Amino acid sequence: MNVSVELSARKDVPRWLAVGTPVFTVLGALALSAVALVALSVDPIAAYNTMFVETLTDPFGLRQTATRTVPLVLTGLAVYLPLRAGLWNVGAEGQLYMGAIAGTWIGLNVSLPMVALIPLAVLGAAVAGGLWAGIPGYLKAKWDVNEIITTLLLTFVATQIASYLVRGPMQGGSGNFPGSDLLPDAAQFPAIPLLDVHAGFLVGLLAVAATAVLLARTRAGFEVTFVGSNPLAGVQAGMSTFRVYLFVFLVGGAFAGIAGFNEISGVQERLIPEFSPGYGFTAIPIALLGRNGAVRVLLAAAFFALLFVGGSKLEVAYGVPAALVDVIQALVILFLITAEFVKRYRVDVELGREPAAGPAGEA
Repeated sequence: MNVSVELSARKDVPRWLAVGTPVFTVLGALALSAVALVALSVDPIAAYNTMFVETLTDPFGLRQTATRTVPLVLTGLAVYLPLRAGLWNVGAEGQLYMGAIAGTWIGLNVSLPMVALIPLAVLGAAVAGGLWAGIPGYLKAKWDVNEIITTLLLTFVATQIASYLVRGPMQGGSGNFPGSDLLPDAAQFPAIPLLDVHAGFLVGLLAVAATAVLLARTRAGFEVTFVGSNPLAGVQAGMSTFRVYLFVFLVGGAFAGIAGFNEISGVQERLIPEFSPGYGFTAIPIALLGRNGAVRVLLAAAFFALLFVGGSKLEVAYGVPAALVDVIQALVILFLITAEFVKRYRVDVELGREPAAGPAGEA
């Protein structure tokens, strides 16, 4: 039997495929992860019920999910904005650390009331994260240096700087434990009444709203989207790719920097090494899932936050390895890549039988 596979570029992507890609991606990843659960002698339906339903119906689980969503949505926006310009910011983790360093330093060394100190620390974190991201942004815009390499390498530099500071100049008076002093109450995000979630959650929502307005209602946002879809056409239309590339990295890095201070101020209360469980790297599949809008980035961040919290619940309830959450994340990325391929190309498969051989001696 002959199998013929032909690929042809799609002229138009069906609406159901464009809209349903995130849903199909998540469902496909969960379905394949169910195989791993069965291999571990765990009922997938019961496991997913514990992971998702019980987490969302439990007040503590809901609060933890909302808290985890904050750094994920901010770092997700840090990747999403350059992505709209056709660039990859894979260094949101490093920008998050730089923001945490700057915000913590301001919180510890500036004496102001809460209403002034927290905005100042958030601003300092945004500036630090933005400048750190601006380095690869400038290199890309000026000399076309690959931004994937530079952002990734600067991530390792940032984490090492943080590790040095909490063991040296910024180490608090807590013996040999690496970490800064506790932030004063004036530098810690207060809890939102009734929700019992720190006020950094509102900062994340404001960042989502600001990004949506920026891309949909401003000239700068239009240029970002236009250059991202066709850089050469953008140049011919009088747009500056240098300005666009630098802009998206500065703003994206600022979001990641704010995420770093939010995590320190709202959760950790002091700067410690490796305080992030990889928020900046998880931001990459979040941005890919929500690439069609800032609100979708928020939904994708909430989904991954639910994976983190529900995964911990699953680990306790069924003895499932914590690495299962990493497996689901990896499968989401693989299904996303597959979905993007299917959106770009039509795959036609034809099955045919081999022609029968003629009688012996037949010419």
